[in-house]
Amino acid sequence: MAALAALAHKAWSARRLLVLLLMPLALLPLVFVLPPKEGRCLFVVLLMAVYWCTEALPLAVTALLPIILFPFLGILPSNKVCSQYFLDTNFLFLSGLIMASAIEEWNLHRRIALKVLMFVGVQPARLILGMMVTTSFLSMWLSNTASTAMMLPIASAILKSLFGQKEPPKDLSQEHEENAAAVRRNGLHMVPMEMQFLASTEGRGHAEEAEAQLDLPADPVEEEEYRKNVWKGFLISIPYSASIGGTATLTGTAPNLILLGQLKSFFPQCDVVNFGSWFIFAFPLMVLFLLVGWLWITFLYVGIRLRGWRKKKSELQTHAEDKARAVIQEEFQNLGPTKFAEQAVFILFCAFAVLLFSRDPKFIPGWASFFTPGFISDAVTGVTIVIILFFFPSQRPSLKWWFDFKAPITETEPLLSWKKAQETVPWNIILLLGGGFAMAKGCEESGLSAWIGGQLHPLEHVPPTLAVLLITVVISFFTEFASNTATIIIFLPILAELAIRLRVHPLYLMIPGTVGCSYAFMLPVSTPPNSIAFASGHLLVKDMVRTGLLMNLMGVLLLSLAINTWAQSIFQLGTFPDWVHTHEANITAPPPTLANDTVRTL
Repeated sequence: MAALAALAHKAWSARRLLVLLLMPLALLPLVFVLPPKEGRCLFVVLLMAVYWCTEALPLAVTALLPIILFPFLGILPSNKVCSQYFLDTNFLFLSGLIMASAIEEWNLHRRIALKVLMFVGVQPARLILGMMVTTSFLSMWLSNTASTAMMLPIASAILKSLFGQKEPPKDLSQEHEENAAAVRRNGLHMVPMEMQFLASTEGRGHAEEAEAQLDLPADPVEEEEYRKNVWKGFLISIPYSASIGGTATLTGTAPNLILLGQLKSFFPQCDVVNFGSWFIFAFPLMVLFLLVGWLWITFLYVGIRLRGWRKKKSELQTHAEDKARAVIQEEFQNLGPTKFAEQAVFILFCAFAVLLFSRDPKFIPGWASFFTPGFISDAVTGVTIVIILFFFPSQRPSLKWWFDFKAPITETEPLLSWKKAQETVPWNIILLLGGGFAMAKGCEESGLSAWIGGQLHPLEHVPPTLAVLLITVVISFFTEFASNTATIIIFLPILAELAIRLRVHPLYLMIPGTVGCSYAFMLPVSTPPNSIAFASGHLLVKDMVRTGLLMNLMGVLLLSLAINTWAQSIFQLGTFPDWVHTHEANITAPPPTLANDTVRTL
């Protein structure tokens, strides 16, 4: 028995290596059972899916497998595979990452966050709202991991001012290491300044904080439960709003860019999705979801208040709120006056957003209409702005310097150095995007997409509205256990073929699938933000499950509402577009139902 237990323990410790070696053997029959080219492509797709879900290899390394397997298996030549790793979509995402690095370099995101918190006030419900609004806004432009890593220490400092040092003790260095490990596991970068914030508030005025503790009413047990609930509400709202905020812009999260890239692969003539049209669709959805999520979290954690607590607001409670307000103001003042570099980055950031939005907003002619059609893309716009970061001076230029021969001669530092960009930009995400695009190209040219479409014929009679609901539910729960990037890479080709089978606009299914894979709220392992919040030690798995289950369901319902209302006019979802026929011409066995031009009513 002991030997069996030891063997099982060894097998578990070597599980990644076992998956890496045994999975190709387990999937090998597909090559012989299915049609030759389709079977070989499905072998690669499922192998990558398993490696992504189990992390037998790092995610970015798994994304490189098509470069080896597609040419060797005769699916795609090397030049077609490698070109997928640097499409213009990758450069759009890269420009967003570089802009985020400049924002973090000059602490512009920190100034924005503290300013919002100063505005909303320090009552728990209002502070949670401020945390959620700030985190979601930052997550639209920064990675959701960096946004969470920044906001959690700020939330901890405010909570300590409200409740004193009564939270469960946790070593600061241990918390920093756990947060950093959670970030590194997902290949993203830390924001070192944010951890310094927590360190700076940890040892500040313990005696004063003890005085500022909220005094307990007659029943200290119930009050202690309330205090824990408020603490949990703060911490759980931050990763959730980071995940929601990332859906609002094309550059906010990788799945949005994968949708754009796979659209260009499957349907080259589709031009209805760009930064502007996506923002018009996704931003109202984000605002609605944030509002509903705030109401739910506030009801669950802050709304359960004691009757005696409501009647009397003690002097110590008032002092605690003043203390929390003072902490926010002090940290804002510590940033000092707004620097020239912050102003420059802010102006370039606004130009980045405005130019991307106005390039081709669809409802009115954009500025790209002044150029040859098809020449200007979102990637051109993004890269144009971020290149300025590498030469624009971080110090205010002065004419006097040129005529003052005694002035020190020093080289002016730009807003962002390439060394800093190398250190902070998560380059592995670019490879992950490329791997997804290569997989989509292989599915299309091997005929696997058409073969999958042929297997979906039992779903032809499913009402499209019900199909959207089912797809979003399945994907949002699937992504609880797998990377959202890997999830959408796997599902998008299937959704494209299913849409053709259902005779509906492909985006009618692909957009809900893309947004739904960011709605992972139930488990600590679902997303890096969830992992970082859970590593604080104040949340239990059951807290995330009971809060996240309803968040998942609310997200599914709101997404279904959005795709059936305002998205219809933005993306022309009520039609079966002509550009679908280009895809039909490229696949080896178009489904027979495509001969029928009847359009399903949404």
